[in-house]
Amino acid sequence: MNSFPKPFKNYTRDHTGIFFKLQEQNRHFMIIVHDIFVAKPGNASKLAKMFKEATKESPDVKNILTDMTGAYNRVIMVTEYDNLGAYEKNWDKMKENPEAMKKMEEAMKGYQDMYLTGSREIFQVW
Repeated sequence: MNSFPKPFKNYTRDHTGIFFKLQEQNRHFMIIVHDIFVAKPGNASKLAKMFKEATKESPDVKNILTDMTGAYNRVIMVTEYDNLGAYEKNWDKMKENPEAMKKMEEAMKGYQDMYLTGSREIFQVW
C-alpha cells in the first residue's frame, strides 16, 4: 500500500493519480427496503405525514420520502435491516405483539383510500 500523509491515511490512488477512499475490509452488509406507494392526486403529502407519525417509534424506518422528479405522487418508506432474516423477524415480532399491531392499525386508519398502487424493492448495500 502507498504511504500517504495522515489526512489521506485511508485513501489510495488509481492509475491517473486520483485519490479514492479505501473500503474497510470487514464491511458490514445490510439491506435497504423501499416500500413505494403511488398516492392518489393530492394525497402524497397526507400519506407521507401519516407514515411519519405512525412509524416515529420504529428504529428500522429511516426516512419517509416524496418524489421531486420521476413518476408523480410517490411516497417511499425507507427501512434498514442487517439481512433478510432480520427483515422477516421484524414482521414476526409485529405479529406477536397485538398491542403494537392495534396501535399501528389505528395510526394508519384510512391509508388504503389514499393510494392507487404500491411495490417493494429490497437492495443489498455493498
